[in-house]
Amino acid sequence: MKVELNAEQLMWQEQFKDFVDSEIIPYASLNDSEERIHPELLAKITEAGYLGSMLPKEYGGMELDNITIGILNEEVGRGCSSVRSLLTVQGMVGLAILRWGTEQQRQYWLPALATGTTLGSFGLTEPSVGSDAKSIETTAVLDGDEYILNGHKKWITMGQLADVFLILAQCENKPTAFIVERDSIGFSVEPMSGLLGARASMIAELKMDSCRIPKENLLGQVGTGLSHVALPCLDYGRYTIACGCVGLAKACLDASVHYANSRIQFGRAIRENQMIQKMITEMSVNMKAARMLCYRAGYLRDVGDPESIMETWTAKYFASTMVNKVASDAVQIHGANGCHRDYPVERYYRDARINEIIEGTTQMHEILIATQEVVTHRREIRRSNKAEKVKDSANRNV
Repeated sequence: MKVELNAEQLMWQEQFKDFVDSEIIPYASLNDSEERIHPELLAKITEAGYLGSMLPKEYGGMELDNITIGILNEEVGRGCSSVRSLLTVQGMVGLAILRWGTEQQRQYWLPALATGTTLGSFGLTEPSVGSDAKSIETTAVLDGDEYILNGHKKWITMGQLADVFLILAQCENKPTAFIVERDSIGFSVEPMSGLLGARASMIAELKMDSCRIPKENLLGQVGTGLSHVALPCLDYGRYTIACGCVGLAKACLDASVHYANSRIQFGRAIRENQMIQKMITEMSVNMKAARMLCYRAGYLRDVGDPESIMETWTAKYFASTMVNKVASDAVQIHGANGCHRDYPVERYYRDARINEIIEGTTQMHEILIATQEVVTHRREIRRSNKAEKVKDSANRNV
């Protein structure tokens, strides 16, 4: 099997890299210290069209394939993890409406999301509900021509910026998805600050106090909010996060190689120290391995292979654990300098930690991946036993 990017993907990769180098990286430290995406940078991202990278051209999007979307998220993740999270949640909302929205919902929302004139956010997590998504406590009750929502969401990425929210609520005791506009009656946003990493993700708490929305804002059907809407959204989120982890690891590697070449101790550059060489080698190899897992997941997503779901879990698990080790080694290579904000590896280290928590913790990944391996093993045993029985029967007939 030959694994390489085609000419168009390479062209996009070069364009993304140039944009990140010239537009995103100069703002990254400022984003982190101010805990917001700088308005000038947001305008540049919108103008570039990247917020619609995953949406069809008929709605004003770029209609990129999944591998190219992965490349975009890798490059943006190299520049600023918070900006990468903006791309992720915009895609989650846009793709949910594309797949499950009515034609009226698509025509109304997708062009605005594709061009970035409207920003989206995904409202699933609650103060008491994280991984156990089916146990959400927010409720929705139909009252004439409106749904009334009551509940509380927390840790909502880009909640401070978003114009429209995809909200998961219990309707008739079934998880259901709704489109909720920011200016809806009874809907409020409370900014949160003090996040360990990805500080410019502009997280917020959302509160719905008899929040009224038109019944036409139901997305999909009652009861399909988790199985049909949220899970595919989270799958897309895991994929883009995994790719972003590769980019963040690349940033750590580049900073470490530069520092190891310029830092002189005992009369020579520390890159000549074999222990430093070992850390840089492991950084490089593990980053490349994670990238290949992401490419495989992206390819399977493009061809519609159902195995893409587990391959995405695998990529996200490996990439998020990998980048934490890489970021830790980057700080170690920088010594005391790595613990100060004058050096970007201090930010990389904090940003890396977030990736083992969002869109499924490392521990949840371990449970699901291990469970799937057991199921696959049992299936293979049954298939083998069946083949043996067929073979024995054929031999007896002979």
